[in-house]
Amino acid sequence: MIDETKSDYELLQGAPLGTLRTAIRSGNYQGHTAGLARGQLQCNLAILPQEFAGDFLTYCQNNPKPCPLAGVSKPGEPVIETLGADLDLRTDVPLYNVYREGTLIEQVPDLLAFWRDDLVAFAIGCSFTFERALMDNGIAMRHIDLDVTVPMFRTSIQTTPCGPFGGGMVVSMRPIHRSDIDRTIALSGKYPLAHGAPVQIGAPSEIGVEDLFSPDWGAAVPIGEDEIPVFWACGVTPQSAVMRAGLSVCITHTPGAMLITDIDEFANTAEFTQPNHSIQ
Repeated sequence: MIDETKSDYELLQGAPLGTLRTAIRSGNYQGHTAGLARGQLQCNLAILPQEFAGDFLTYCQNNPKPCPLAGVSKPGEPVIETLGADLDLRTDVPLYNVYREGTLIEQVPDLLAFWRDDLVAFAIGCSFTFERALMDNGIAMRHIDLDVTVPMFRTSIQTTPCGPFGGGMVVSMRPIHRSDIDRTIALSGKYPLAHGAPVQIGAPSEIGVEDLFSPDWGAAVPIGEDEIPVFWACGVTPQSAVMRAGLSVCITHTPGAMLITDIDEFANTAEFTQPNHSIQ
């Protein structure tokens, strides 16, 4: 019997991957994926025309901290088989952003009407993946407790450009208790495809973040008296880069609504810490 007092998010917490993927693919769930499918690799998604794919690949390789590549599709193929034989990149993200000339024109639950034969998809690791390890070790994730999208901020940290792609790094922020800082660094550092260890701890102004309660994406979260804001490189960085590039068309995930893959507990495995990608 369905508990109608619970939100869709609460109902899907702890659900098997197949159940979650069906809910997303059908369009019945269009929310954030933090705390869902715990233990699975979650990915940011950037889809762009083949003519720009080579430069974007190099941009990601030049900036592995905010852009850890987990997979690249072949042109026109809406699959990345290494991330899941059943994954369909056109339907398996809760909500997509569609951009033209760098401007968001539409948010859609699937890309069936937008897919083209020249599109190349890039799957970029997400920090949601290491959150399970932190929570399993008693380190609270405030945004998950509050059922909101993690706060994300533009920064003054500049990425290494390539072609039309460049600009500042985006970071995600999580309040961490002072006593948990060292464990947080060590645990998240084991997940290189989930951005690894933090890029800044406790001094947001040093990276150009002036107001912790006005994120550029996601929702503000309270920070306790004994907590410190901790910042990780974020996969919205390449999304910001493609927006800045002003391409004729570009499609991304909506920040916080990720592609959930079949890959689990990938940290420190040779296959996924040093992926080898090319545009075919």
